[in-house]
Amino acid sequence: MLIRKIVSLPFTLAIAGCFMLSQPVFAADAAAEAMFTANNTWMLVATFLVFIMHLGFATLETGLTRSKNTVNILFKNTAIVAIGLLTYAVCGFNLMYPGDSWAIGKYFGFGGFGISSPAGAGGLIEYADGAYTYFTDFMFQAMFAATAATIVSGAVAERVKLSSFLIFSAIYVALVYPVVGSWKWGGGWLDEMGFYDFAGSTLVHSVGGWAALAGIILLGPRLGKYFNGSIRPIMGHNMPLVTIGVFLLWLGWFGFNGGSVLSADPGAVSYVFTTTSLAAAAGIVAAMLTSWVVQKKPDLTMALNGCLAGLVGITAGADVVSVMSSIVIGAIAGVIVVFSVITLDKIKLDDPVGAVSVHLVCGIWGTLAVGIFSKNHSFVTQLIGVVAYGVTCFALAFGLFSVIKATLGLRVGKSEEERGLDISEHGMEAYSGFQIFISQ
Repeated sequence: MLIRKIVSLPFTLAIAGCFMLSQPVFAADAAAEAMFTANNTWMLVATFLVFIMHLGFATLETGLTRSKNTVNILFKNTAIVAIGLLTYAVCGFNLMYPGDSWAIGKYFGFGGFGISSPAGAGGLIEYADGAYTYFTDFMFQAMFAATAATIVSGAVAERVKLSSFLIFSAIYVALVYPVVGSWKWGGGWLDEMGFYDFAGSTLVHSVGGWAALAGIILLGPRLGKYFNGSIRPIMGHNMPLVTIGVFLLWLGWFGFNGGSVLSADPGAVSYVFTTTSLAAAAGIVAAMLTSWVVQKKPDLTMALNGCLAGLVGITAGADVVSVMSSIVIGAIAGVIVVFSVITLDKIKLDDPVGAVSVHLVCGIWGTLAVGIFSKNHSFVTQLIGVVAYGVTCFALAFGLFSVIKATLGLRVGKSEEERGLDISEHGMEAYSGFQIFISQ
């Protein structure tokens, strides 16, 4: 009995030693799993915050246009989300993030059709260094893709053919957005140059803004907007909806910018929340005061667009500029958006919701502001990026719209526009009971 105890003692000690040595390993694994879960959960929360922005765009555009076009606006904004998700799954994700599959320098690459998560831990905790899973990455980025096309929707509202718009959106979000996006976020040539765009002042907002500008140039203004050299305001029909839309967009921006931290890092996420909110607040105040001085009356739509201008302006550098700089960036964006809206009207570019002013003009400002307010980034490099995206996106959008205009037609007929796109394109009303029916 004594011999058995003596023999078993080393074995027992060895087992105990292994257990004691393994405790730090187990603890490290548990900590990594917990951090992975926290990071991935936050990224999914950010994803549905970006998703709710589409409701914000829908209500904003609806309120700023006439009631006879409400169904059409809502239909387009619903379709865009579906088109964005599907095309991003088919080809967009692998165009934007080609990995090692670059075909033409660092300008174009394609990782293949479809999406497929790496097997096992490769698509889970080992993906993105434990920050999120492969499919979380896809969903978050797909929501951004759909946003670019939504920007165009408001600018061309009330006179574009539904079928032509949907064809444009599908091609633009499937091919143009991901290819130019790969230049920075996919590790392309602008990324290697040092160009910086944290969450998409240029990559999302200006990309959509350039397409919006091309669309309104080719479409022309709405009937009655400009007459005998004068500007006739065409008022939106529902200011409460516009206000709800802006607050939904501001809420969604916490996911748009906060999710772009790409982890649940408490310090980084809270910092980005702060710069984002302060820029929005400064944009509201600056736009409010500017419109009050210039137009002699405080304009609600200008104040609301000032909020969005501040948000777009800070999006490129929300993580690299100081808190006080974010206020300056947002305030300047709020001033810019007022003068941009007025200027576009003067040169007879009809943008019913101010999409070009908010997303393009303030997107350019926000991208350049990174080179002004961040010590680690070059203004010249930022300018090169702005020009590269501008030339490419405007040219491709203008060409695509031109082909559609020459083949399918881009604009509805005069009688259809006067009647409203709800009846002429959809055969239904948003607000039933207002149409007069004559009994036979």
